[in-house]
Amino acid sequence: MLKVFAVAGFTSLVSMRLCDAMVPALANAFTVPTNEAATVISSFAITYGLMQLVYGPLGDRYGKARVITWVCALCTLAALAAALAPTLQTLSWARAAMGAGAAGIVPLALAWIGDTVPAAQRQVVIARYSAATISGIMIGVWFGGSLTELAGWHAPFMVVSLMFMVVTLILWRKSRGLTETPAPRLPYWRQVRNLFASPWAKWIYGSVCLEGMLVFGSLAMLPTALYGLFNLPGSKSGGIVALFGVGGLVWSRMAGPILQRVKLPTLARASGCVLAVAFGLLAWLPDWTWAIAACALVGFGFYPFHSTLLHNATQLSESRGLAVSMFGCMLFIGQSIGVGLAAIIFTRLEPAWFFGLAASVLLMLSWVVALQLGKRPAPA
Repeated sequence: MLKVFAVAGFTSLVSMRLCDAMVPALANAFTVPTNEAATVISSFAITYGLMQLVYGPLGDRYGKARVITWVCALCTLAALAAALAPTLQTLSWARAAMGAGAAGIVPLALAWIGDTVPAAQRQVVIARYSAATISGIMIGVWFGGSLTELAGWHAPFMVVSLMFMVVTLILWRKSRGLTETPAPRLPYWRQVRNLFASPWAKWIYGSVCLEGMLVFGSLAMLPTALYGLFNLPGSKSGGIVALFGVGGLVWSRMAGPILQRVKLPTLARASGCVLAVAFGLLAWLPDWTWAIAACALVGFGFYPFHSTLLHNATQLSESRGLAVSMFGCMLFIGQSIGVGLAAIIFTRLEPAWFFGLAASVLLMLSWVVALQLGKRPAPA
């Protein structure tokens, strides 16, 4: 099941980034300005963020594998509708449906890992699962742009629809004999109230929101900084940012041996130090080539710290689907705030100010989280 969930997560992240490099082709195809064509990206992102909190309770009640099967079927139909869309508005609505479906895959798969994998081994499995989602982020942009150039903008959606269909059929076959213990059936508002009654939950969700704001706010605006400072074209700056995923993949391969020897508080501090060095390099940036090492270091420092927070999020509540979906929602909120804040600082000051802010705050955050982890008992 974990391998199938990994393929589903990979496909969902490919679908998320599929249109990033297709916007110029879509603008030409529908004879609209670029900002209008970009609605195919924003429509996906809006529904993806809003639907995070819906799937948690559904997975807790009806079974996470079953709900993932449903949403993969929805994504199959939505991707097919996108491929056959006659107008840009229809395509945007199809992308919104894809986002609404894809939003339930990764959070519920992580919640399923929390249900089935013992706590002592859970972070290693999360790291390995993350390798699939990281690969989807890296490949999605390249795949969408390359296949559009070769066969037109319809082709990427057809391929993604086929991928989702295969995953749906495999999940439907495997999940029929799978039994999951449902979480207590409480009203939604009471589940949320119980979740946030824990001070530790507030620490986890506040930390991931701040992490998303600083890390993804920086990465989203880094191509703009490289263009303004070194006149670097988007193709090169986009490739440099993609090295964030390479750093994450390196971590996923090293996670097992490291987690056997290093305690979580120590891992959190070390991750914070790596992030501080990486963003310090971006703040200094004597030449654009330094951004290559910096982006790889950001990925190598981000994923162990992020997986530490996620590992603890899987233990916050018996309603594990809600707990992990709330984690994803807070990360999404942080990203949205971070991009806006970075844009303001880039406009009024210099990019170095935001990168320096990220370096100092992430270092302090990692040490505070490590201090809190040290006060908590080891996983049972």
